[in-house]
Amino acid sequence: MNLLIGKRKYLLGLMALWFITMICVAFSITDNGDFDKARREVLLRKIGDELLSQSGDLTSRVLPVKKIAENEYQISFENELTFQPDSLVNTTRRVLASDPLANDYVVNIIKCGNSGVAYGYAISQNKKDDIIACKGRKQPKACYIVDIKFKPAGLNFTKNGYVLGSLPFLAFIGFIAFRAGKPRKSLPDNQPAKIRSIGSAQFDTQEKQLVINGQTTDLTGTETRLLLIFASSPNETIARSRLQKEIWEDEGVIVGRSLDMFISKLRKKLESTPDVNIVVVRGKGYKLEVNC
Repeated sequence: MNLLIGKRKYLLGLMALWFITMICVAFSITDNGDFDKARREVLLRKIGDELLSQSGDLTSRVLPVKKIAENEYQISFENELTFQPDSLVNTTRRVLASDPLANDYVVNIIKCGNSGVAYGYAISQNKKDDIIACKGRKQPKACYIVDIKFKPAGLNFTKNGYVLGSLPFLAFIGFIAFRAGKPRKSLPDNQPAKIRSIGSAQFDTQEKQLVINGQTTDLTGTETRLLLIFASSPNETIARSRLQKEIWEDEGVIVGRSLDMFISKLRKKLESTPDVNIVVVRGKGYKLEVNC
């Protein structure tokens, strides 16, 4: 027991050390937030530059990109321009592919002055969720503002991926620690003697053995616990659920067919004793029949 407790403490300590290490690694990484924002504004200016070029304007300026909300930007122009929806969609998709956080966004082309939306579309990381209409209809020359709203990125997986990636490992270590620290169910302490008679067979509960006609047969731990439950209540029906609970409850997982398998193994080890048999009581459980 002391060995198991020591092993559990060691594994829990290892789990805590690993978690602390992952946190330190994550927060030791330079925060790239400001850099990513500055890079995004450059990409947006590139979109504006390409729109002017596609409109035939190679001289007028793209005005400074405005950030009007946490995830919303506007691109405006010195002069009027025209645009082809197909080209606009392709341009924004191609340029923003270089932005690792621009997976989902909505683009609205707003007319200057009246703030009316002349054209709009939505791009999603899952292409089947894209919303794009009126692709082939060239828009008239006018003063336009390109408004791009990005879906919030949520967790910064670039930074926190180290911690998140370690969670499966930590869960595994925790499971091992739990299993190692939890003692297996032992034989009842109130058994009257280590040798018990079951018909003509002798059942050694401590050595985990059956002695039948002078022949010794070894039992597994599970077989021993199972046979002890039967031997404590001979000729009585024992519910299947009780057997599963008392034998496998501490294992964390109960597999229905496991009980049938161990019953079958016990029957084979008892088959040389004609006065002892484990029978099925249909719909209820099992009974150890002992003919005295």
